[in-house]
Amino acid sequence: MKLNLPNRLTVLRLCLVPVFVIVLVIPVERFSLADVILTIIGMAIFGIASYTDHLDGKIARERGLITDFGKFLDPLADKFMVIGAMLVALYRYDNLRTVYIWAVIVVVFRELAITSLRLMVSSSSQIVIAANKLGKFKTGSQVTCILTTFFEPLLYMIPGLISQEAGEHAVVQFLKTYTPLTYLTIAVMIVMTVWSGVHYIREYWKYLDPEK
Repeated sequence: MKLNLPNRLTVLRLCLVPVFVIVLVIPVERFSLADVILTIIGMAIFGIASYTDHLDGKIARERGLITDFGKFLDPLADKFMVIGAMLVALYRYDNLRTVYIWAVIVVVFRELAITSLRLMVSSSSQIVIAANKLGKFKTGSQVTCILTTFFEPLLYMIPGLISQEAGEHAVVQFLKTYTPLTYLTIAVMIVMTVWSGVHYIREYWKYLDPEK
């Protein structure tokens, strides 16, 4: 099967998922130099994968290369990318596990529901549900949450590099312990994930026939 450029970028995004997952789960001492380097590399790969999501859609629209294959695979690649990164975060950060597990449950349940909806609408009405703007905002909030989750702990290491006193300051210790930016982006992500899911269900429920 010959793939156009947008679909090749989507396939590339799928292929990058196991790469950044492997990099981020390599067992090293937490917050060591090796851990920092691996985190930066893993998030760089994740960032490239995320950028292909923007790029493939832009190219497809500008060049008229929108296909049913792309409509199906593009959101699927997003799901693998986001869920893979969130599972890595669960594995790495004990302090976030209690809250993050609920975020993962919301994301996984939403994606399963919408994927099932896509399949049912496609089989019953021959309509391929493409990602809409709200879905893209949802993915953007998820990507932002993931990047914040991995980079915020590194941000609070900077004062300690300047001086021991700065690293042990009460404010820095508070930020290290509670990572407020991560919690904020988790909240935004959950809201956007639920909102976009409800929107899809309301929009396409009319295509589902409960008697069939």
